[in-house]
Amino acid sequence: MGFHMAGHLTRSQHEIHVFNRSHFKANRWTETYKGFAIKSLNNLNQSYDGIFLCLKDDDAILDILFNSKLIESIKAGAFIVDHSTTSLKLVNRIISDNQIVTKKITFFDAPISGGEAGAINGSLSVMIGGGNKNILIVRKLIKTFANNIVHVGQNGHGQLTKMINQICIAGLLQGLSEALSFGSQQKIDMDKVLDAISHGAAQSWQMENRAETMLNNKFNFGFAVDLMIKDLKIALLEAKSIDLNLKVTKDVLNRYKKLSQSGYGNLDTSSLIKLLKQKKPAKAGF
Repeated sequence: MGFHMAGHLTRSQHEIHVFNRSHFKANRWTETYKGFAIKSLNNLNQSYDGIFLCLKDDDAILDILFNSKLIESIKAGAFIVDHSTTSLKLVNRIISDNQIVTKKITFFDAPISGGEAGAINGSLSVMIGGGNKNILIVRKLIKTFANNIVHVGQNGHGQLTKMINQICIAGLLQGLSEALSFGSQQKIDMDKVLDAISHGAAQSWQMENRAETMLNNKFNFGFAVDLMIKDLKIALLEAKSIDLNLKVTKDVLNRYKKLSQSGYGNLDTSSLIKLLKQKKPAKAGF
């Protein structure tokens, strides 16, 4: 997703430098867009007005931001926008870092939703946590790749919103998987069924964008099972800290784990339906 988001940022009239731990991806980006690829984050000869991050997990962000010393190349009073999905522990670690505080760098936890298609089309949803300093310039930049930007509240509130988003998606996809599996075994025209129910109370983004592909056993549409496992673990850990038992979310997490263990960790999250399509082994007779 970051590849396309950085591409849209080039429309902002700012000079864009990109880094990816797989250097060929950064080089491929410069072949597609107007910008510069960075080979190493150590000893950069640039000072940046702002940094956008979109990484896999907490450890990757700590490694890129602090271990590689990228933080030393960020100007005093600049901003960091993190579009990754992370724990609240990471947000607190960053905003309390001595270099962040001393240089008065503004940090925004700003996770995204909308999948790879949203990144390509510049139609992502962004949920922002952080203060008001630098928010106007940040919103203007994010607007190049998002059409729904909400400044939810203080630092951490962006990540909490993403947790809520993932909890909603998990339950929706399990319900949709069960409904489609039920319908496909009833000798009924599922195209007409979807036409009938997609304009009523059952309608959802998942139904509109994934129902047909789920029925056709196609699951190569971006956000992967293994990433959803990571996100749901973060949400459940936070729920545990407030003594809230999210039974449906736990059940869906276990289902995703089964998919991953079966070698389907790179399929998109709508592949939940595969567990319902699997045939039960025949009973042996004696």
